[in-house]
Amino acid sequence: MAKKRRRVKKRQKKREYSSYRPSLKERFEDFHPLERLIDSLKYSKSLYIIGGIMLFLLIVAFAAYKYISDTYTVTNIYVNGNTHYTNEEIIDMVITDGLSHNSLYLSLKYRDKSIGDIPFVEKMDVDILSPDTVRINVYEKSVAGYISYLGHYMYFDRDGIVVESSMEPSDNVPEVLGLKFNYVILYEKLPVEKESVFSEILDITQLLDKYELNAEKIFFDNEYNVYLYFGGVEVSLGSSSFIDEKIIQLQYILPNLEGKSGILEMKDYDEDTKNITFEEKK
Repeated sequence: MAKKRRRVKKRQKKREYSSYRPSLKERFEDFHPLERLIDSLKYSKSLYIIGGIMLFLLIVAFAAYKYISDTYTVTNIYVNGNTHYTNEEIIDMVITDGLSHNSLYLSLKYRDKSIGDIPFVEKMDVDILSPDTVRINVYEKSVAGYISYLGHYMYFDRDGIVVESSMEPSDNVPEVLGLKFNYVILYEKLPVEKESVFSEILDITQLLDKYELNAEKIFFDNEYNVYLYFGGVEVSLGSSSFIDEKIIQLQYILPNLEGKSGILEMKDYDEDTKNITFEEKK
């Protein structure tokens, strides 16, 4: 009996030992090479998706660049507001490289841009009239006249502020003579005794421009009487009284004095006397 019992116990022990069987999931999880392969496939799929998206974006970007490059190439340029520089000079200042031939690029580059390295120009902007046509708007500094000082030409505005220094005189702004000052500092006011003379100068230059009269020089004597010079003709205007009426008369008188030299006396001209004389120099 004892021997038989031992056999039963042995069988039971064997049954208990062999009853555990790992599940398919556990076997699959324990199969590490297959797991790594699947992870690798998932990673490769993600790379393909990312690569496809990037390729799509590159194609879209290239197509957009091609469209903008072909459509917005500048072929027509208009210039507005320039007096000190010709249209060609302004265009050469703006069109400086390959990108500058694109109207969108120009519009962004010159959006309310202050200009620091071009004399007489405060700022410029570019309007797109059509994809291939732009207009350059030039905003020049308000210059009333210029003086000669230590080999330089110093340009000042209506307030007497020296706004520019140049080695070249201007054909569009008259030289001003007779002002007395001890020094000149760029971007500061000219130190003269009568500061209102600057607004008088600007009024004169604007009137001359309005009536298309190109005076080479404006001279002030010790009492601030005004003299204008047109070639060989010296015009004595006297004080600033009735300056508008005097310059209006000049537009009719000067054509008759072309080629002559002498003094045109207008200092006594007013609304009552209208006295004008010309003394020709032989």
